[in-house]
Amino acid sequence: MRRKGYIYKRHMIKEIRDISGGIIVTLDTGSKILRTVPREKAFYFFTSMGNYSGVSASSLREFMDKINEVNVKSLEFHLGRGDFEKWVAEVLQDAELVGDIRRLQKLSLTGNSLRDQLSLTVSRRFKRLSSQTGSSRF
Repeated sequence: MRRKGYIYKRHMIKEIRDISGGIIVTLDTGSKILRTVPREKAFYFFTSMGNYSGVSASSLREFMDKINEVNVKSLEFHLGRGDFEKWVAEVLQDAELVGDIRRLQKLSLTGNSLRDQLSLTVSRRFKRLSSQTGSSRF
């Protein structure tokens, strides 16, 4: 059954398609990106080399939340080193968010401007994935 260009019965399919027929995200992939990873694969926020902030994130949702809690120096440190895009690519395996973070990195933002834009970028992606997979439990 189709409704407004989207496949309606999500539990019976493996992907959601837009009106033109292109795959937006597979349900399996979306769930994989949104999953909680083991602590050894979590993102650990540092403010500089060897200075762990005591904050970590084991899922995209936690990452989204922690962006607004950690010292902004941690965000500057990790964005400058490419740590966020590396974790998102290797652990969460979300190519779209990697591209979004790379674009953000090119803006050379600092301070609360960086926090606000990074938070907006990650939360938009999280919301899109959550709605596309029909998941509210993540």
